[in-house]
Amino acid sequence: MRILVLGATGYVGSRVVPALLEAGHTVVAASSSEPDPGRFAWGDDVDWVRCDVTDGDAVRTALTDVEGVCYLVHSLDERSFKDRDRVGAETVRDALADSDVRRVVYLSGLVPDVPTQDLSDHIASRLEVEETLAQATSADRTVLALRAGVVMGAGSTSFEVIRELASLLVVQPIPERLAHKVQPIAVSDVLRAMVEAFPMSGQGQGLARESGAVDIGGPDVRAYSELLTDFAEAAGLRRAQVPTPPVPAPLVSLGAAAMSTAPFWTVNALVDSLRHDMVCRPDHTWVPADGLPLMGVAEAMKLALGPEESSSEAGLPSDSENGLRAPVLDELKAPTTMRAAGSLVWSRLQSLRRSGS
Repeated sequence: MRILVLGATGYVGSRVVPALLEAGHTVVAASSSEPDPGRFAWGDDVDWVRCDVTDGDAVRTALTDVEGVCYLVHSLDERSFKDRDRVGAETVRDALADSDVRRVVYLSGLVPDVPTQDLSDHIASRLEVEETLAQATSADRTVLALRAGVVMGAGSTSFEVIRELASLLVVQPIPERLAHKVQPIAVSDVLRAMVEAFPMSGQGQGLARESGAVDIGGPDVRAYSELLTDFAEAAGLRRAQVPTPPVPAPLVSLGAAAMSTAPFWTVNALVDSLRHDMVCRPDHTWVPADGLPLMGVAEAMKLALGPEESSSEAGLPSDSENGLRAPVLDELKAPTTMRAAGSLVWSRLQSLRRSGS
């Protein structure tokens, strides 16, 4: 199948492209910025197209001669991400009507079992995109949303926020909302699900036969605070946690954003989503067709801390977010807490330099 990957240069996209190629598909890699094939090991093995999903003409051009679409576009780093993601989904939905695409797969987010009006902006937006793309369903086209929670792997924004908080804070204040449960999934299992969702021939098996929404999650359910402990254990760090009195959600978001190099609006959206448990629905959860087990949190954490390119969970040279970066302190092999603080300062200085140039 010839598959258009929208968001091919992002964290999941840069990993799913080679997975699809290995499975025997051909890939058209789409990026909203000017393509840079040399940035990726697989860059010369795909066709490239520049495509902003809010540009109808660009989307229609990108959909030419493709049979499948892998939709990985999210705009959490912008304050108005809900509007932009809505417009992008509507633009792609409309363009699909005049295409030969037979299969659409969207990486969505786990949706808590609460009234829609109680969802965080982040999850409400993912659900809105999911429902908009589903409107492209026809007699010849199926649409599947894979709902994932925290994706475990170096370079994943969720993982990097955990890394930064666990590394920086020797004593970790734990507000009440960090007691909510999450069901993380290793990025290698996300890739397995994405590949399984696209049939090689005929109807395929497992997810390739599904439409609607299927939850994908690993075998472990954790409180978010426990993920900080899991990281500390994997990294060999000694950390203590102290419960705090009730703290207003905006202050939790502000504090987390202040200690992370991720964009403020991204961290704000992620923290806001912790108001509910983020776990898979028992009757709508993916069971891999190959029968192989899913990876647990402890193994995913260890692999994420391994050398670049040593596993799907490890970082890639192309990742925009990957590890603590404090050049001088890294050379001196300073303690992790100092390196985490230095990485934060270095990131802030780099941001100021870019904004001033």
